[in-house]
Amino acid sequence: MASFYLWGMTGLPPFGTYRGPYGTIVNRVSVPDTHATGVVSVVNFVFRGFDTVGEEFILFVAAVGVALVLRHLREDEEVEGKDAAPGLDVPPTSEAVRLIALAFTGPTLVVGWFLATHAQTDPSGGFQGGVVIASAVVLIYLAGQYLSFRRLNPVDVLDSVEAAGAGGFVGVGLGTLAVSAPYLADVVPLGRVNGAVDAGGTIPFISLCVGVEVTAAFLLITSELLEQTLFLKEG
Repeated sequence: MASFYLWGMTGLPPFGTYRGPYGTIVNRVSVPDTHATGVVSVVNFVFRGFDTVGEEFILFVAAVGVALVLRHLREDEEVEGKDAAPGLDVPPTSEAVRLIALAFTGPTLVVGWFLATHAQTDPSGGFQGGVVIASAVVLIYLAGQYLSFRRLNPVDVLDSVEAAGAGGFVGVGLGTLAVSAPYLADVVPLGRVNGAVDAGGTIPFISLCVGVEVTAAFLLITSELLEQTLFLKEG
């Protein structure tokens, strides 16, 4: 297998050489057609937007699956009265970790918001921004502020927000169909070119919906895992 793998690599083009026509076409038509300079986002949300909907729902289903499994396990353990992790002990947070985590919470939140809302102008998007925003909230837990983290992430609200984010992406596409346009087509003004925030047509709205869904999904998974850990510790 290794021999065939190395044999196949010998036929690859030199590094930096691009032979396919599609990337060249995308670079030529992206800015004139959408006024967005973030070409990667144009590909994700316009040229292959229907595929991106499927990718988003992979994360949605994964988060829902984790939540359902862990909630079911906690219900069974509460009924049986078993301790699945005897002797579990979590060391206290050091002052150095607490200080660094709290100091970076605000800047991380700002960076995540910027990434989620500037997919049309920069190499960013809702996926990246959502992960960074969720990381900012997790920093609060790493700082030893579990109760604050828990108050910022009520499970019932996270369930609804995740569903709203995923549904918002689909809703933008259905809105374009309602006005007799193709799915996820640019039916709103394209805005200015040259890196303007109002450029991109529907791209900013889609990216924001994706950012909301990704943020809620990661926070939901983290909250469920922490709830499971807390339950095992108290058990």
